[in-house]
Order: sequence, then C-alpha cells, then structure tokens
Amino acid sequence: MAHPVCPWWIGHLLTSPIRQLWQNPRSMLAPFVTEGMTVLEPGPGMGFFTLELARLVGPAGHVVAVDVQPRMLGALRRRASKAGLLDRIETRQVTDDALGIGDLAGKVDFVLAFAMVHEVGDAARFFAEVSAAMKRGARLLMSEPVGHVTEARFTATLDLAARFGLRTERRPSIRVSRSAVLVKG
Repeated sequence: MAHPVCPWWIGHLLTSPIRQLWQNPRSMLAPFVTEGMTVLEPGPGMGFFTLELARLVGPAGHVVAVDVQPRMLGALRRRASKAGLLDRIETRQVTDDALGIGDLAGKVDFVLAFAMVHEVGDAARFFAEVSAAMKRGARLLMSEPVGHVTEARFTATLDLAARFGLRTERRPSIRVSRSAVLVKG
C-alpha cells in the first residue's frame, strides 16, 4: 500500500541546509556519480539531492528529475537556475500512467530513489520503467525513511525490484533510512 505523497510545502523543510548535517548529498552521491553521466531522479521534491547530482555530472552530464507535483518541480527549477545548474537538469511531470521516461530506454547510468518508493501506487510498474531506462551495470540507490517503511516492507520492495533485474549489491548505512544499492544485470 502506497503512503500519501509528501505535501509540496514540506519541500521547503527538506531543502534546509541543516539537513546536510545528517544527509550530506555530496558524500552520499559522489561514490556513484561521475562527470558525463545521465542520472534519473524520481521524486526529487524541490531538489535537495538534484543540485548536487547536477554538479557531479558536470556540464556534459544530464539529470532528469520526474515528480508528480508541479509545485515541487517549479521550486526545483528556481533553485537550479539560482545555482547556475538549470542547463544540466530536465524536469518532467509524472502522469498517472507512467513516469514519462520511455525515451531514456537503456541510457541511464544512475538512479536515485530517495524516500519516494513507498509513495508509489504501483511499485511493480515503477521498477519496470526504471529498469528499462537503466543501462546494464547501472546502479540505483534506494533509500526509504524508517518512520514510514518497516524492514519487512523494505525487504519485500527489494524482492520486487529483483523481479525486474535489479539485484541488491549492498545495504549502505544512511541515517534515519533503510537503504540499498541495486545493480541492473
């Protein structure tokens, strides 16, 4: 069962610089993202991780941020413009039927799914679309909040992802989260 989608106004709290004290985007993402990569970020909110992803992919890279909430995407674009990173970030609004990433088939090097899979109505469809967009050997960092997702539910989510060719490589420690790095076989 999906959890209700995070209200748009909470996005302001989630982009607070204070959050970096326990979830630093650079230290979390640098092991996975290098210059020139194509990165997919479903559920970016107002871009707490997106801006760092854009810095890491560099001018030759590309970040595709897809979200169901237009207000989140608007705030993300404003923040990216202010940071001088808008040319590296493409925003797309998700529809009820799809993520709208069919054009990315086999092109994505890295996916960040941070605190959002539990909000998805159809996780099987989500993993099918994300897996189709990923290159062979690409990684997905999935992290879910401990307050919303039990260990049993997280394990069931990992089992579901495996049905779409996403093998659990390891379970990194991210504060207040249940996390896994998945690899597309």
